[in-house]
Amino acid sequence: MGKTGSIEWGRIKGRKGKIRQVEKSNLEYKRPGPAQRYNSAGTKRRRFKRSEKAVQK
Repeated sequence: MGKTGSIEWGRIKGRKGKIRQVEKSNLEYKRPGPAQRYNSAGTKRRRFKRSEKAVQK
């Protein structure tokens, strides 16, 4: 964690319509859950592209 107030936040709309805040760096992409950690080739997935509808700009 950085200094207080150093993190920039963005808004994400969840599946149930709730709005939550995430770090600006995580607005476009999200981390996969445990069941989606590996792709079909067996390599680890680093991040998913976030849905266009989810990002509140």
